[in-house]
Amino acid sequence: MSTLSFAGPLPEHVDVLVVGAGFAGLATAIRLAEDGRDFLVLDKGDSVGGTWRDNTYPGAACDVPSQLYSFSFAPGDWSRSFSPQPEIKAYLDRVAASSGVLERFVFSTSLEHAAWDEAHQRWDVETSRGSLTADVLVSGAGGLSEPKLPEIAGIEDFGGEIFHSARWDHDADLAGKRIAVIGTGASAIQIVPQLQQVASRLDVYQRTAPWIIPRHDRTYPGVERLALAKVPGLQRLYRTAIYWGRETYVPAFTLLPDIAKPAELMARANIRKGISDPELRRKVTPDFKIGCKRILISNTYYPALDADNAELVTDPIARITPTGIVTADGTEREIDVLVVATGFHTTDQPIAHQIVGREGRSLADVWAESGMQAYRGTTIHGFPNLFQVVGPNTGLGHSSMVFVIESQVAYIRDALRVMAQNSYAAVEPRRDAQDEWNRRLHRRMSRTVWSTGGCASWYLDEHGRNTTLWPRSTVSLRLGLRSFDTRAYTVTGPVPATTVPDGTSPRETPAPPPPPPIERS
Repeated sequence: MSTLSFAGPLPEHVDVLVVGAGFAGLATAIRLAEDGRDFLVLDKGDSVGGTWRDNTYPGAACDVPSQLYSFSFAPGDWSRSFSPQPEIKAYLDRVAASSGVLERFVFSTSLEHAAWDEAHQRWDVETSRGSLTADVLVSGAGGLSEPKLPEIAGIEDFGGEIFHSARWDHDADLAGKRIAVIGTGASAIQIVPQLQQVASRLDVYQRTAPWIIPRHDRTYPGVERLALAKVPGLQRLYRTAIYWGRETYVPAFTLLPDIAKPAELMARANIRKGISDPELRRKVTPDFKIGCKRILISNTYYPALDADNAELVTDPIARITPTGIVTADGTEREIDVLVVATGFHTTDQPIAHQIVGREGRSLADVWAESGMQAYRGTTIHGFPNLFQVVGPNTGLGHSSMVFVIESQVAYIRDALRVMAQNSYAAVEPRRDAQDEWNRRLHRRMSRTVWSTGGCASWYLDEHGRNTTLWPRSTVSLRLGLRSFDTRAYTVTGPVPATTVPDGTSPRETPAPPPPPPIERS
């Protein structure tokens, strides 16, 4: 069984080209290998892992229970209920090696440009390592792959150490330093307690206070860990129980936000337990409904803010100087190290700029007009044979994205099966099917706490639309992706064996006329 990645020059052509080697790309590769497909996986990094390869900051860990944050077909040997980053990375390395797919992975290679060739019904792809063509392009790049830097005057002039949480500088000496952290999101609340222990002074710059509930984490005792590994069905029982427990959160997010009051009371109690100063308690208490922004989990964040060497700064940042940060009230706080924990490009995926569709327009240009949208979060009108894993409106506020990934990969596998059986050269969702799908989705979205909770979040794009999250249960998502619904697509017949002259197009075969089966809200 090979554990070596792809070597040698790129092939001239592959049936399926996958971009990204995180959970999405690895799941796609394993399933394609099982189906006997000809495929290649590209990743700009040097190994599998995606966000769990890149995010190595102190305290990095998953906020979804370990049993659920793993492939259904590859149970993990976890040390605790919420796994730290090194364990998740090691798990992905182990699954990749044991599955035998690494010989089809090309690392340290980025996608530069991919354009749909209408005449030949294929993708023409340029990479940092050379060019090739592919019948099908699968994007598994995800929404947490490109760090987002804040637009603050003077940030480029700062003279000390500066780095994003997703590009942590492990060579930086932080002991005894004056450190500032910009941001109070999921990464920041894991980083701050670690930095507070080593910094001489720690300033945390908060724009919006998040709701934070206790982290009910525990180490698995040796006997329990052994039982999970050896007792048939026990690990699956754990996973199933956690899954259905998480699904009980859905109504509070999507239909009846007021039933989340117990979670809010838990979060308020977490504040009282962790912070002694009444004024600081006021500053960290959100002014919007719980769930409107991502609910975070931590037992150590509030005590870190309450420490003598820490200060929470809520005044807006006016500018950054070579030696510090100036807030709107004119106060300048000198620092040695600046840590930027301001998230990722989630609603403006960078890979969209590299993908050019049937009409010669990039995916970024198309989405700039109306916001990110797709059909079932997976296929996009105007971009034949393009499939996205973790595409628009597939994110979750309550459960594991690995469940979504496996659901989308199943849909892609069935699409490839249908294409092969019927000799389709290309499939593309109909405009009316995609529009109707998104109309129903956003009608449903209007009832959710993400739309009615009174906050501004990274879930929303520049048009104010939530193009990130799925507004129903994961059960409904999986059911909708259980099989490829050809009636929602325009399909194209095979390219003739003879060379297709420039300017001509292969035979188009419209899909049957009935409307696609779209779930009712």
